[in-house]
Amino acid sequence: MKAQDIRENHTTEELEALEAELRRKLWKARFDNHTNQLDDTSSIKAIRRDIARVLTILTERRREAEQQ
Repeated sequence: MKAQDIRENHTTEELEALEAELRRKLWKARFDNHTNQLDDTSSIKAIRRDIARVLTILTERRREAEQQ
């Protein structure tokens, strides 16, 4: 998931929903890793970075809205 694609293709509401979905996905990946059912452990890091990208874009949009 690229930051530019997220900025261009999602509204703020969609980003908030995406964040919630990614957090659920992260929880499941951590749980699966703990129970030795996760094959690709690097997916945890990738999900965390995707969450950070979404949160960064949400913060940028909130700051823009405050300045206007």
